[in-house]
Amino acid sequence: MNLNELLHVLPFYKTSTTIDGVEINAIEMDSREVKPGCVFVCISGFTVDGHDYIDDAVKQGAVAVIVEKQVEASVPVITVDDTNRALSVLASKFFNYPTSKLPLIGVTGTNGKTTVTYLLDEIFKQQTKKTGVIGTIQLKIGEDTYPISNTTPDALSLQRTFHKMLDEDVDQAIMEVSSHALDMGRVYGCDYDIAIFTNLSQDHLDYHSNLQDYLRAKSLLFAQLGNSYDEQGRKFAVLNADDEASDLLKRSTAQHVMTYGCHNQATVMAKGIQLGAAGTSFTLTSPVGDIEISSRLIGMFNVYNMLAASTAAIAANVPLTEIKTALEQIEGVNGRFEPVVEGQNYAVIVDYAHTPDSLENVLQTAREFAKNNVYVVVGCGGDRDRTKRPLMASIAVKYADHAIFTSDNPRTEDPQLILDDMTAGLGESSSYDVIIDRKTAISQAIGHATSDDIILIAGKGHETYQIIGHTKYDFDDREVARKAIRSKEK
Repeated sequence: MNLNELLHVLPFYKTSTTIDGVEINAIEMDSREVKPGCVFVCISGFTVDGHDYIDDAVKQGAVAVIVEKQVEASVPVITVDDTNRALSVLASKFFNYPTSKLPLIGVTGTNGKTTVTYLLDEIFKQQTKKTGVIGTIQLKIGEDTYPISNTTPDALSLQRTFHKMLDEDVDQAIMEVSSHALDMGRVYGCDYDIAIFTNLSQDHLDYHSNLQDYLRAKSLLFAQLGNSYDEQGRKFAVLNADDEASDLLKRSTAQHVMTYGCHNQATVMAKGIQLGAAGTSFTLTSPVGDIEISSRLIGMFNVYNMLAASTAAIAANVPLTEIKTALEQIEGVNGRFEPVVEGQNYAVIVDYAHTPDSLENVLQTAREFAKNNVYVVVGCGGDRDRTKRPLMASIAVKYADHAIFTSDNPRTEDPQLILDDMTAGLGESSSYDVIIDRKTAISQAIGHATSDDIILIAGKGHETYQIIGHTKYDFDDREVARKAIRSKEK
C-alpha cells in the first residue's frame, strides 16, 4: 500500500519530508517485529515508550515512523496529535475495515465474560457457522487456537486478527472486552453488532479510581455501538436486568436494548430454576417462544451466563431449538468450575474466581451441594488492587469450613505482604492457614480431604503459569491437584 493512501484517512498530520512513492507492506508498534517495508507507530505506554526505539525500527527496515513527539530520524517522520488514536484508524484502513464485513459480538462485565463467549461459540457452531473467539484463555479461529497475552489485544493486533478471520471464512466473531481495553482505546475501529453486559462488582481498582470509573469504562462499549439505525443491520445492547449497573448502560446506548434476568422483568428470563450437583434446569422465556433447558453447567452464576448468551443469540436470529441443543451439550469451560477427577471420593474444583463477587458465587455454589466440609485455596495477585484482598479473605472464611491462603501471581510484590493484607481483618475464630507456596497449599488441602468434601482451588483457573517477579513459571492448578490426588491415593 502507498503510504500517502494510508495516511489519507487521517484528517491532519505533518511530515518531515516528502512521502511520495513510499510503499509499505505492514504496520508495527513493536520495534522487535519490524521488517523491511514497515511503517513504525510509536506508542507511549505505561512502561515502554515506542519513541525510544525509532533507531532500532529503522535499522530493521522501517520506511517511515509515526510519532506524537518531536524526534529526528533518517526516514520520513509523520507527526500526529495522538499515535494511539491514529494507530486504530490506520490499522482499520490497512486491513480494509474487517469488522464492517464480519458480524461481531463484544462481551464485557466483571465476571462471566469467558463463559459467555464460549457458550456463544457453541451456539453458532450448532448453526454450522465458523467462529472466531478472542478472550482470556486464547484466540480461536475455527478449531485452531493461538496464545494471547491480553484479554483484549491492542488495536493493531485486533484488526490484523479480524482480517485473518475473514481470510479464513469466519462467519461470526465473538470477543471479551475488558475495561482496560475500552479505556485505553484498544477497541477503537471495532464495529460491534451486539454488546453484552454480564455484571459489575469490584475489580481492577488498581487501574480505575473507583467503581464508578470502572463502570464508565464499561459503558463505552455500549456508547460505541453508534447513534444511527440500519434496518438491515440492527445493533443490540444485551443487559443484565438484575444488575443495577444496567440502568446507566441503557442510557449509554442509542441502540435496541434486550435484557435478561431471573428476578426483575426482562426480555429473556429463566423461570422454574432447579439447581443440582449434576447440572441446572430452567424454562427460558423469550419474545420468540419458550424452551426447557437442562444443562450440565452448575450454579446460579451459570444460569446468568446462559441467559446472556441466549439473549444475544436471539438478537442474532438463532432459532431457540439450536440454542437449546448447544446449551445442553456443552460440558464446561476451561478453568471455570472445572472438576479434577482421579477416582477420588471427594470433589476437587478449579475456578478462575479472582474477585470478591466471583469467589462468593462459586463458594455459595459449592456450599449448596456440599455433603461434608468445604475447603478453599485462594490468594490475590500482586501489583493489583489491594483493596479487594481483605474482602476475598473474609468471603473465603465465611463460606468455607477451612481456608488456605496462598500465593496467586505475586509478580513484584512480596507474597507474605499480600497474604498479610488478606488476613489483616480476620478474627481469631476464623479457620484458616497461610501457606505461601501454592503447590504445598494445594497438596495440604487435598491431603486433609475426606469422603464427600469439596476442595475449591480459586484464582488462576485456566492459567498454566505463575508469575513471580518478572518471570513466568510453569504452573497449572489442575495438574498440581491431579498429582496431589494420585499421591494421596497411593
